[in-house]
Amino acid sequence: MARTCWTHSSPFFPPGTHRTVTNALAKIAGLIGLLLFSVGLAPQDTITVYMIGDSTMAEKEMEAYPETGWGTPFAVFFDETVRVENHARNGRSTRTFLEEGRWQPIVDNLEEGDYVFIQFGHNDEVPSKEQYTTEENFKANLTKFVTETREKGGRPVLLTPVARRHFNDNGNLERTHPYAKLTRAVATAHDVPLIDHTEKSKALLRELGPENSKFLYNHLEPGQHPNYPNGRADDTHFNNYGARRMAELVLDGIQGLDLDLAERVVNRGEG
Repeated sequence: MARTCWTHSSPFFPPGTHRTVTNALAKIAGLIGLLLFSVGLAPQDTITVYMIGDSTMAEKEMEAYPETGWGTPFAVFFDETVRVENHARNGRSTRTFLEEGRWQPIVDNLEEGDYVFIQFGHNDEVPSKEQYTTEENFKANLTKFVTETREKGGRPVLLTPVARRHFNDNGNLERTHPYAKLTRAVATAHDVPLIDHTEKSKALLRELGPENSKFLYNHLEPGQHPNYPNGRADDTHFNNYGARRMAELVLDGIQGLDLDLAERVVNRGEG
């Protein structure tokens, strides 16, 4: 019987087959490499950050400008994988936010991995206001927001209320938010990430002092802006610059908590 002698370097394949197999393997390896590279470049999952709170966080109508809630600049700091929905509204407390049915649609749309940033207190804590909420109910309402967020796989973040600009005659910043301690207590009791916006904003106000801190708030001279022909001296609500500075304090808090949102900040620049 005739005997075939293969002189190629491979003792198992006929001449030319080794090269064909090698080329095929190289192509497969290339495809695998391209696939892995593509996976590495694939965009991260998109998440939504829901914001609930009062006027210091809320979007404003045109007639209110230059008054600006800190939620407005906050929304533009992130890359395309983050969608921010600002549901904060002027004059709301935890109680009225719930009574008006503003919370349930958020719960219904929450998806796993979404965030809910919760900041109340300005209106809850003032007994003379219609929106007043007792201490016990305030804590219960915050706990409801936290619990129902987690039930949907969301991630709650509690924020103490941002500081009012109240300096006394001696130039010392006065305590303005008695309910901040209640927010801290709920965060501790339920192991919720906390951004102490009260203390962060107070530190900024002290650094700037009684006069320079006016440039953060909606302070206007008569005739300076058509929306406020008689001027304005508002020590609670911010102008655009102040809103940005307050939003940056929240970004600092996000970084300090090591939340994955910190990896998605792209537009911060300089303050």
